[in-house]
Amino acid sequence: MIVSPDRTPLPREFFDRPVLEVAPDLLGRVLVRTTPDGPMALRLTEVEAYDGPNDPGSHAYRGRTPRNDVMFGPPGHVYVYFTYGMWFCMNLVCGPEGRASAVLLRAGEVIEGVELARKRRLSARNDRELAKGPARLATALGVDRSLDGTDTCSANETPLRMLTGSPVPSGQVLNGPRTGVAGEGGVHPWRFWVANDPTVSPYRAHAPRRRRS
Repeated sequence: MIVSPDRTPLPREFFDRPVLEVAPDLLGRVLVRTTPDGPMALRLTEVEAYDGPNDPGSHAYRGRTPRNDVMFGPPGHVYVYFTYGMWFCMNLVCGPEGRASAVLLRAGEVIEGVELARKRRLSARNDRELAKGPARLATALGVDRSLDGTDTCSANETPLRMLTGSPVPSGQVLNGPRTGVAGEGGVHPWRFWVANDPTVSPYRAHAPRRRRS
């Protein structure tokens, strides 16, 4: 018998914990995206933790800026950033307010609104690839900087909300180095994913970008 995911919203207390506790606990949770074209839902299968001042790989490692302001809290808010001049990526802020930490949503399975995701991800070869990677995930759900700061725990209507879903048993959670992170931060095994899930993105070590001649 297939058990339907729990539709109860995650409370702020869920996010008000150390990032290395929140990150693996997000696997199997459901992200709901409300759009003018209809609702969408995504089951999270891969995430990465970023621990602010303790983490050279974090956007907040060197302090607060207009770009990373949302990372400093409150927990449960969405941090969206623009990268490589073309892609958006989505994070969930966690930990105590004032101390920046967040979880990057790297991959998931679209379980509602698949047709909407297909229209946004025309290059996807199949439905498993719709949200296979952080930029693809944001594109499939129509997430951009206009959603930066969205409160997923708000009692009011909100375009993004996290539901309890179906938490993944610890024995099915794997972890390893984060994808594409350079320097000292590259060694942290803070990428977490669901074992043998086909929507998880492949690991890639950091490769320096070559400047065009």
